[in-house]
Amino acid sequence: MTRVLVVDDEPQIVRALVINLKARKYEVDAAHDGASALELAAARHPDVVLLDLGLPDLDGVEVIRGLRGWTRVPIIVLSARHSSDEKVEALDAGADDYVTKPFGMDELLARMRAAIRRAEPVVGEDESTVVTEGFTVDLAAKKVNRDGTDVRLTPTEWHLLEVLVRNAGRLVSQTQLLQEVWGPAYRTETNYLRVYLAQLRRKLETDPSRPRHFITEPGMGYRFEP
Repeated sequence: MTRVLVVDDEPQIVRALVINLKARKYEVDAAHDGASALELAAARHPDVVLLDLGLPDLDGVEVIRGLRGWTRVPIIVLSARHSSDEKVEALDAGADDYVTKPFGMDELLARMRAAIRRAEPVVGEDESTVVTEGFTVDLAAKKVNRDGTDVRLTPTEWHLLEVLVRNAGRLVSQTQLLQEVWGPAYRTETNYLRVYLAQLRRKLETDPSRPRHFITEPGMGYRFEP
């Protein structure tokens, strides 16, 4: 069975999540503060963590960093904080997704299932090659092939593609992308991302106006979905 760790200091939210998850045959552990969450994660090895940022002892971002010190377990943040800066901080710390309270249970469960799927290893998959239905990315050879033809990318387009592909399925914040591709001096130049993502979509997406692989999370970042 899939094990879920729920971390929230609001009893009614914990109760609702536990009831809904157990009804769907998940095993559930619950923690009401950050220290207990870290202890439970180490002892129970959950398959996914649902984490509130506003905890009584530790900030949720500290919990994310603590988990990321030893595990790649999917972490979905549940928070009433709406500012993009706080969302970006959580994502930069290592969260995989961010759901703003109040949230719909169906959406949360769908995001949780997707996060668990993305974390599952694919047996026999060559980690240096990512294959979609429309194109193939060879990270080792630094090549992209679409419909049997090599696609010419600029060095910047390739670097941006590489960062997204290596984080396949995870939301990569605007700040992280700008720092990794252009450097620390470009942390606020979000227009660069819009321009270069449009170029990648034009070269690789079947329908650039309705992208299936290069997904925008408004105000937060981008996600590559194989």
